[in-house]
Amino acid sequence: MKDLSSRREFLTVASVLGAGLVLPVGRARAVAPLQRSGPARLRLSLAAYSFREFFKDGRDAKAAAVSTRALDMFGFVDYCAEHGCEGAELTSYYFPKNIDKNYLIKLRRHCFLRGMEVSGTAVGNTFTLPPGEERDAQIRSVKQWVDYAAILGAPHIRVFAGDTPKGSEPAAAKKQCISALEECGDYAGQHGIFLGIENHGGIVATPAELLDIVTSVRSPWIGINLDGGNFHGDDPYQDFASCAPYAVNVQLKAEIQRRGQKAEATELRRQLQTLREVNYQGYVALEYESAEDPWQAVPRLLKQLQELCR
Repeated sequence: MKDLSSRREFLTVASVLGAGLVLPVGRARAVAPLQRSGPARLRLSLAAYSFREFFKDGRDAKAAAVSTRALDMFGFVDYCAEHGCEGAELTSYYFPKNIDKNYLIKLRRHCFLRGMEVSGTAVGNTFTLPPGEERDAQIRSVKQWVDYAAILGAPHIRVFAGDTPKGSEPAAAKKQCISALEECGDYAGQHGIFLGIENHGGIVATPAELLDIVTSVRSPWIGINLDGGNFHGDDPYQDFASCAPYAVNVQLKAEIQRRGQKAEATELRRQLQTLREVNYQGYVALEYESAEDPWQAVPRLLKQLQELCR
């Protein structure tokens, strides 16, 4: 077991260096991968974002209004249960505008009665803004969703970093992001909730940039929300592998797109094998974004993932 652990540490450092990241002197502990005992465990979830055009509440309600298959969060949980998921990722965009504690408790009760867990939620935020009211509002919003997640029993929240604001410098944007992650991470940790920063463009578009941010944050409650479809370099699978040791949640997509190439079908088996190699234990959420009707594609993909996660 000791030899295997050493090998994992070597592979982790090698992958980080391969991503072009220079490890900060004196911060070796910060770049260590998450330590998990026991074998890999992959638990299937589905992101509500997969049905974004069909939710009658929230951001895309106008589009859902003309649909004959409108959803709410309760219906989405039912869908997840009926298609063999262990968890449901409840994207914040599709909650009612006026959320209160009673609604969240009712939703948590519904999940329990359907034998479902809330695998996490996902928020939209920007942490690269300069000091001021707008940045403060972003931090307050994330903390509010920590409170909501605690009521729902969700162990994880996906967060974004953001772009470099106009008129600012990348170094300043990075500093603001790290500071916000530390503040929100401390708050989330008081509730036993992880924040996973997603590889979602902006200042974390590449593995090196993402790892540089994550390994600079001083909080045990910050990790990576690893999105398998959001790397667009020459080898998205290697990029995925570089960041996998730091994953606290994983989202897989039906397609990947290499630099300068057309979209291609994701080798889901390959990505899941990577997760097993780093001993990942946690949720693997399908986040469907492709052109095919999700009502047709999602059941097929969930069935495939069920078999692959065993």
